[in-house]
Amino acid sequence: MALSSYHASSCCGCATQFRSRRPPPPAPPILVSPFSLPPTPAAPDALAISLPARKLFAGARAASFPSRRGVSFFSGLATRGGEDVRRLKEELLGAIAPLDRGAEATPDDQLRVDQIARKLEAINTVKEPLQSDMLNGKWELIYTTSKSVLQTQRPKFLRPNGKIYQAINVDTLRAQNMETWPFFNQVTANLVPLNARRVAVKFDFFRIAGLISIRNPGSGRGQLEITYLDEELRISRGDKGNLFILKMVDPSYRVPL
Repeated sequence: MALSSYHASSCCGCATQFRSRRPPPPAPPILVSPFSLPPTPAAPDALAISLPARKLFAGARAASFPSRRGVSFFSGLATRGGEDVRRLKEELLGAIAPLDRGAEATPDDQLRVDQIARKLEAINTVKEPLQSDMLNGKWELIYTTSKSVLQTQRPKFLRPNGKIYQAINVDTLRAQNMETWPFFNQVTANLVPLNARRVAVKFDFFRIAGLISIRNPGSGRGQLEITYLDEELRISRGDKGNLFILKMVDPSYRVPL
């Protein structure tokens, strides 16, 4: 950069420093792109923040300014969470697909399915499923560890070979279990909430072969906890430790009163 007349005269030690001089031109304005990142703020105490939190802090700092694509850090978190859910659901469905609803599951198969289910349960976002409309409708049972449902002690031709459904209506606190081929048995029940995700199940009517209705004498009851819920998939656990995995088939279905 060229020296001003003031600087030049000072260097020579001459009286010309008193000559008239023009004020230096103003500094040009600093132009900042709307996509530029801000100066890095002072980092927080490194001893007070863990490694994952450091990454979170760095991401949030970068997200405090507009993104070139208009996507914030927090929407990125939601997207990654959604990707985790989809990946785990695909892994779960792949694991149970060859298991004939659980009837063909080995102990190793059961352990693998349970581990994937627990990962989904850990990131469940519906904390109060009994308050959610997503619970309403008819669900198809696609996997269980319950021997009383699978009837694995019977010859295969005497087991329920068709689809098995469970329907729930949270507004009326009614539930219904339905077998299809070959027996077409049904049972309806009242649900008594015990907390935001666990209910006591009190069966009231059994229907044999879809025709003969029998009132429950009072011994049929249990508990069910809904541990994962979204619009497509539900995971529940019974009071005897059994795992139930169901997929939604008809959200408009109503259980008979």
